[in-house]
Amino acid sequence: MDHASLEAFLQTAGPVLARGPIGVVLIEDLVEVEGTIRHQLAAGFRAVLAFSPPVWQVPAELAGQVHRIPFDMRAPEALTRAMNPLIAACPETTWLHYCYNAEYLFHPFSETRNVRELLAFHTEERRDAMLTFVVDLYAPDLGRNPDAVNLSEAMLDRAGYFALARKNAAGQVLDRQYDFFGGLRWRFEEHVPENRRKIDRVGLFRAQKGLLLRPDHSFNIEEYNTFACPWHHNLTAAIVSFRAAKALKTNAGSTFDIPSFRWYNSVPFAWNAQQLMELGLMEPGQWF
Repeated sequence: MDHASLEAFLQTAGPVLARGPIGVVLIEDLVEVEGTIRHQLAAGFRAVLAFSPPVWQVPAELAGQVHRIPFDMRAPEALTRAMNPLIAACPETTWLHYCYNAEYLFHPFSETRNVRELLAFHTEERRDAMLTFVVDLYAPDLGRNPDAVNLSEAMLDRAGYFALARKNAAGQVLDRQYDFFGGLRWRFEEHVPENRRKIDRVGLFRAQKGLLLRPDHSFNIEEYNTFACPWHHNLTAAIVSFRAAKALKTNAGSTFDIPSFRWYNSVPFAWNAQQLMELGLMEPGQWF
């Protein structure tokens, strides 16, 4: 379904937003748009909102579940200008997931359990948000795939991930919050602005009155930014992503410095949750 604008969508979106979970795809270019949307629908999201440039159109067979909202995701502050009005319009029971095109959500046991089952359990644990790690994917042969995207041969880093305690502006360590690093943003950090090197994102969260998403993918309610509750570890998930690889290979300032993303810790991605759990990139918490 097409909408004239975000404002126009929100005027009539009540029935859609009341029946979550809702997937959101923020479309920056035309790479793997349909694949990302189909992945969200297959995961169990009841509807997908596509913030899209005018040139992309919803495929006819997806029109009943996909809402196309014209939006320039290349504009300044596009992330917060897209997501915060949407969050404010949602009932407080609605779960949301957002990602960019060529990104794919995986959660523990996602081969046999859908995202609705995941969020039902997480809600029972009195959690309103779930930490996700953005795990970089990349093509092994940039000669054949100059945009670094190849789903059938995708690779990821099996090592090189680390975390630092997160501090507030006064230098105080925040409770149960870490800044996570690794992947291409770490290996090629000289080409990545310092404020874009983290790989943690609160990729699944429940709407709440007054909740605001910040430009660094954190929220103004600090409990949303924690990796677990105080009494035990909780579920985490992963978003596997070609986004960093695409940016590094299409940016004139970095493309000629990177003949290949492969290194001795590169391994083929198996497109399953088990591999991500075995690599320590997400964990099931108390969900067995």
